[in-house]
Amino acid sequence: MASKSILTCALTGSVTPPTKHPGLPITPAEIAQSGIDAAKAGAAVVHIHVRDPKTGAPRMDAELYKEVVGRIREDGTDVVINLTCGHGARYTPSEPDDEDATGTSVVQSPDVRMQHIIENKPELCTLDFGSMNFGDFVILNTPEHLKKMAEVAKEVGSKPEIEVFDTGHLRLAKKFVADGIIEEPALFQICLGIPWGLEQTSESMMFMRDHLPPDAMWASFGIGPGEFPMLAQAALLGGQVRVGLEDNLYLEKGVPAPSNAALVKKGVQILRTLGKEPATPAEARKILGVKKLV
Repeated sequence: MASKSILTCALTGSVTPPTKHPGLPITPAEIAQSGIDAAKAGAAVVHIHVRDPKTGAPRMDAELYKEVVGRIREDGTDVVINLTCGHGARYTPSEPDDEDATGTSVVQSPDVRMQHIIENKPELCTLDFGSMNFGDFVILNTPEHLKKMAEVAKEVGSKPEIEVFDTGHLRLAKKFVADGIIEEPALFQICLGIPWGLEQTSESMMFMRDHLPPDAMWASFGIGPGEFPMLAQAALLGGQVRVGLEDNLYLEKGVPAPSNAALVKKGVQILRTLGKEPATPAEARKILGVKKLV
């Protein structure tokens, strides 16, 4: 029997502008339908950000999350819901006074950043475990803020997916696990290729995997042209996998992906070529030790 791999589809993210891809889901209806289609194509988990329905800019409004999640649940297509908690930590200094934030900065309290988790009760929620230069801006996640966010997730019953972009993030997350702030077995997402974190190489992935807590579960992904090579590498190393328009806009060089479902179908094809089968949502919940909260 083929072993099972959990495939997550990251639907829209918060960085890619709508002008770069006409099929990028923007409105709650589009994001929800894209998630439903991805689930039908073989994704066990959908990772969700929301955007301003008019401009496509990243948002963190609890009402937008409520509409997306509500539409998916009302449809009846089974899929594990994974909501980001990454928004609300973006800082961009202005020039020349770097003590003054520009209008692109969005820095919020842990309570604000977790409100949509409290209201929607997803099975999973992502916690970005550290601060870093992220493209042209800075992501700010202090240990105290992360502790408060992890405590909210525990109260709700949502399992944190610990996103680590560099080695220091992993060290901090391991301390949280050792201190019991995040319950074992912890779930890690090794994020590769994002400027300016770890490079998307086999060596980076193996290093991070080899330094996880002993009982940890893990997944990994790459971005752009590294998405599918890193999917194959993660699957071969025993990790879970991820695709989606948040991370990559192309099926292959010069061929835009028409949808998230198309990326999922290619991911499933690669898994099967490697002798693996995509886990169903029910199988994914069993593997991850989570259950539907709604």
